[in-house]
Amino acid sequence: MTLEAELRVSRGHFELSIELSVAPGEVVALLGPNGAGKTTALRTLAGLTPLSGGTLRIGEKTWDAPPKVFVPAERREVGVVFQDYLLFGHLSALDNVAFGLRARGRRRGAARAVAAEWLDRVGLADHVHAKPQTLSGGQAQRVALARALATDPALLLLDEPLAALDASTRVRVRSDLAHHLADYPGHTVLVTHDPLDAMVLADRLVILEHGRITQEGPPSEVARRPRSDYVANLVGLNLYRGTATGTTIELDAGGTLTAAEPATGPVHIAFAPTAVSLHPDRPTGSQRNTWPVTIAGIEQHAHTIRLRLDGTPPVLADVTPATVADLELRPGTELWAAVKATETHTYPA
Repeated sequence: MTLEAELRVSRGHFELSIELSVAPGEVVALLGPNGAGKTTALRTLAGLTPLSGGTLRIGEKTWDAPPKVFVPAERREVGVVFQDYLLFGHLSALDNVAFGLRARGRRRGAARAVAAEWLDRVGLADHVHAKPQTLSGGQAQRVALARALATDPALLLLDEPLAALDASTRVRVRSDLAHHLADYPGHTVLVTHDPLDAMVLADRLVILEHGRITQEGPPSEVARRPRSDYVANLVGLNLYRGTATGTTIELDAGGTLTAAEPATGPVHIAFAPTAVSLHPDRPTGSQRNTWPVTIAGIEQHAHTIRLRLDGTPPVLADVTPATVADLELRPGTELWAAVKATETHTYPA
């Protein structure tokens, strides 16, 4: 019973036009910059925004097929975990989880019994009577997840489900969420800005830019072979497009790079910022790609320093704080960048 969606939505100057499929038990993550269409896609799946065109069906059930068919949100088998969880402050954790079941006609006692089972499954059996304001961020997230799953939905929608958590809580809750999603037999669509959330939780990534899908595939494939600047930035790679003749690649934006393996025609060439070495003078030796650069920006990046370097081509380089001190690096410093051909990865554009 696969979810098949052809989502067409026109709103002013913005148009969403994507095709999406989700298999039972599969977690698909939608990633993209602000304004790419992720929230619009989520709202169409939930039944909060009607399609302008296309179809949305799950198995033999059609939920949206304009102009004749539109199933409203309350009649769709959908569970949603919102970014801010949207728990009812006047209800206990138990009654928050039971709410969806009661809304679907389940008797109070039966609904609360199911809710208690779900709170136990997410490790909150001791918090059934707690009000949302007394729960930690991680506990509130688990109540929201239990509420979404208690109705046994065919489709689970997660809208930035970890965004409200602090860094330390996020690690643990991410692991818990991965466990619960692995046990969920339905279809899951996750919207997130965080590449780590997507890589850990999703079976497949779908990248949206300007209302279109620019790349999709397993996380490892997307991370290894980015096809847009957005994806390259997301996974932390330098990415260029060019035309290959043997091992020489003439870059579309200017400059030339040498690859390890020969190719012909349009290609992408990518390498990590850690593959870039910096030198005060032009280096000699085994590095086959060298070009002059000027430091345009310096910022802390995890446990390293990331340098934004102007040149032909421009490049990102990660160096240690000791390197910054030893070379007395600052904006405007002129250097030579070097990348070994064996550190690059080339694939068809």
